[in-house]
Amino acid sequence: MPVTLSILDLAPVAPGQTARESFEASVKLAQAAERLGYRRVWYAEHHNMPTIASSATSVLIGYVAGHTSTIRLGAGGIMLPNHAPLTIAEQFGTLETLYPGRIDLGLGRAPGSDQVTMHAMRRDAMSSDRFPQDVMELQGYLQGKSRVPGVQAVPGAGTNVPLYILGSSLFGAQLAAGLGLPYAFASHFAPDALDEAIATYRREFQPSEQLAEPYVIAGANVIAADDADDARQQFETVRRARVRGMISRGPATPDYSDAEIDAFLNTPNGHQIANMMKYTAVGTKPQVRRFLEEFAASTQADELIVAHHSPNIADRLRSVELTADAMQGADA
Repeated sequence: MPVTLSILDLAPVAPGQTARESFEASVKLAQAAERLGYRRVWYAEHHNMPTIASSATSVLIGYVAGHTSTIRLGAGGIMLPNHAPLTIAEQFGTLETLYPGRIDLGLGRAPGSDQVTMHAMRRDAMSSDRFPQDVMELQGYLQGKSRVPGVQAVPGAGTNVPLYILGSSLFGAQLAAGLGLPYAFASHFAPDALDEAIATYRREFQPSEQLAEPYVIAGANVIAADDADDARQQFETVRRARVRGMISRGPATPDYSDAEIDAFLNTPNGHQIANMMKYTAVGTKPQVRRFLEEFAASTQADELIVAHHSPNIADRLRSVELTADAMQGADA
């Protein structure tokens, strides 16, 4: 592909669907991505979200790896402040031992949940402040150069699972640059600091054992369909679902109609939520190709990681296929 493409799979759980069905859909999506030439599929750590099933991220990666052969799989990302670095080194060291040369480890510092859930996970509210130190401790375990005397990751030591720093602000950009690690910007839901963060990362990058030159991955959303109106309709469904999720306050939340959600989208708060999906390619193959090529050119990203948001798995798989065809230059 002229533009390197990867996939972020949020393992969505649709209304009336079970988590098991979501996992099977993730397997089908990864198999399609492998067949169609995508570089990697990543899964994100979220907690206490009924519509996302990737909370036990390393377990899901292992399950999908067992049903695929060559595609790289990883976390996009593990929210490291939720975990002891040694635990993550052991988990991903195990994955790399079982599926050598196929495992990535993207790291973020957000909780991946709300404050109540964070407390339920026994997370220290100040743990995100130790994120740089935790990344280096984790890196030491995976390199077999433990920073904690007398402690090593088994398995894990010497596996050198590649690390990626995820972020949506200048903090992650500066950390990735300082450690000489690849940087993935979450522009698929937090677009505002994209250009400044990438510029900062490239300007401040220091070469490391893992990486000689800056490497940028930029996120975008995609809904590709054979018919432009169908793609637009899918996008409206997805956007309304995003708004409902953002304004939900548990079982007491009213069952807002589509008309009420659309009216909310015209308010300042609605505009703010809608802006989260600013970088979204919607349409047929030519429309998606044009959007992604312009996005790649504007960011000068080395790789795009796209989240296919079609509401059902059949449409999502079709979106994966059409996008691959589009970026390979197939005829519309």
